[in-house]
Amino acid sequence: MKRIGFIGGALALAAPRVALGSTLQSAIERAAAASSGIVGVYARTMSPGQPAVAFNADESFPTASIIKLLILVTLYEHAERDPSIFEHRLTTPDSEVVGGSPLFDSAPHDATFSVATLASAMIDASDNTASNRLIDLLGFDAINATARAAGMHHTHLRRHFMDVHAMLYHSENVSTPRDMGVLLFEIERGWREGLRTVASPRSCRRMIDILLRQEDREKIGAGIPPGIPLANKTGEITAVRNDIAIVDPYGDSPYVLAVLTKDLNNFALGVRAIRHIARAVHAQLYEK
Repeated sequence: MKRIGFIGGALALAAPRVALGSTLQSAIERAAAASSGIVGVYARTMSPGQPAVAFNADESFPTASIIKLLILVTLYEHAERDPSIFEHRLTTPDSEVVGGSPLFDSAPHDATFSVATLASAMIDASDNTASNRLIDLLGFDAINATARAAGMHHTHLRRHFMDVHAMLYHSENVSTPRDMGVLLFEIERGWREGLRTVASPRSCRRMIDILLRQEDREKIGAGIPPGIPLANKTGEITAVRNDIAIVDPYGDSPYVLAVLTKDLNNFALGVRAIRHIARAVHAQLYEK
């Protein structure tokens, strides 16, 4: 098992922080050992000079639906050049509707939705068909170029969601905890510091607002105290349970947390590990 790393300057490694780091290291290692699979963690506050928390942070993991955040970032980048894109209406033939698509469950045949509606459904309810329509609109090359520009060198969107043929040939969407954590960090930093990072400050804030409406709060959300705002995206496929989040994005002490898992023999144990890690990270990084 790989050890946890605390990455920062000399001041960040002063004696009090080392003691806390040792406690957090033990908590993450215990949670990972009890997960029934492999766990990776990346966490970081927005405070300059504070160390990042990294445990198996550069391990490659199947993303499941957390890579939908990268699609959203690419869409907002495109919208900065063509703001009308959100009003475009896309028709989806019934033959292209896949499982895990609640927006389309009660829609009319060959439903037509605006890009804005599809983007919200992709994150809020993790709608797979909405995500596939946006992949077709933006293109794999553009989405992967967004990853490279953001410094996410180990992140690759290779297939549509629920593409059984691609899955049979082991074509998987992959990323690392560090890559996903860095993407969240740059979104939060963009609006907070008024900088263009992965998108404009205005776009970063709008993406956070969408993430705040995400409906699955059973992983990181169940590990932090009730009532704290959570801008997150979860993902689940066979043997995988993932969650990535900005905790309290508009508060005074936000931090980002990415917990990815794979090779789970017991999904419930994987979810429990994410909750325990979220609780331990929150206790150290969140300043009341």
